[in-house]
Amino acid sequence: MQTYCLRLLPGQDLKQSLDSFAQTQALEAGVMLTALGSLTQASLRFAAAAEATIIAGPLELLSLTGTLSRHGMHLHSAVADAQGRVYGGHLMPGCLIRTTAEIAIADLPHLRLHRQPDPHTGYRELVVESLA
Repeated sequence: MQTYCLRLLPGQDLKQSLDSFAQTQALEAGVMLTALGSLTQASLRFAAAAEATIIAGPLELLSLTGTLSRHGMHLHSAVADAQGRVYGGHLMPGCLIRTTAEIAIADLPHLRLHRQPDPHTGYRELVVESLA
């Protein structure tokens, strides 16, 4: 397993930055180890919602979990507002870094993660392939 640590800067979009990282590294199978930081706003899609909800900041990025590769990603996040209310959901474009985001990603070199339509769920679901 190889690990990467990166820091995102003010104004960067969290999801777009992670997608760019996965493309640049030609990442086949990555998992989030940890992520924390602050956001000026979050864009999360809540359970079973059709659209994202924009949550105004300042916000603390409490967690980010999921899988990512150059073929796609599925990430969930939890954020807290200035009153300590916590929101969680599917990470969408529009989560903008306020001061920093400190991220650690593990690369699983013997796997390839990608997504394809699942007839049972109607969604593009995870497919895990062994490269060994």
